[in-house]
Amino acid sequence: MKARLVVAFAAAALAAGCAKETTRYGDARSVETITNQFGSTDLQMMAETMARSMLQAPAIASANLPIVTVQEVRNKTSEYIDTRAITDSIRSELQKGGRVRFAVDQAGMNPQVEELKRQQSELYAKDQRAEMGQMVGAQYRLEGNIISIVKQVRDTKDVYYKLNLQLWNIRNGLLEWSDEKEIRKTTTKG
Repeated sequence: MKARLVVAFAAAALAAGCAKETTRYGDARSVETITNQFGSTDLQMMAETMARSMLQAPAIASANLPIVTVQEVRNKTSEYIDTRAITDSIRSELQKGGRVRFAVDQAGMNPQVEELKRQQSELYAKDQRAEMGQMVGAQYRLEGNIISIVKQVRDTKDVYYKLNLQLWNIRNGLLEWSDEKEIRKTTTKG
């Protein structure tokens, strides 16, 4: 009896270990609805919508390539969300629009300063190295938050996400543009 049980467990373990796993490429732009957590579709939809909206703002549309610094989106949800990915995607979408330029942001300031310092050494030709004191300050600061509200009743879970962005004029402190993108995801078991 024990021998049969051992053989059965060994066969089951072997079969589980030999289960065929399949990996395939998919369209990165296709709608992903595996869970109701924040996902790639949400990231793409929010970045594209917010960038389109901001590019139509009078401060951007009527200006000659205004310089913007982007602060990392703050995560005020109950789940882990890579807000650097949101921030980078929004910056990429804005850059594609060709109507804004970007000054170094807080996250990039230390590497920028270190590179400037490194180029001041005798290793670089004087006429080829970047000069200190030549960085350009931004005219506008883009910042924002992502929030979520999660509700669950029995077998239904509803998750609401809202991304809010604001574009601030650094010189005078005026809010030049603000917009929100909302997403609702509902999952029902059964």
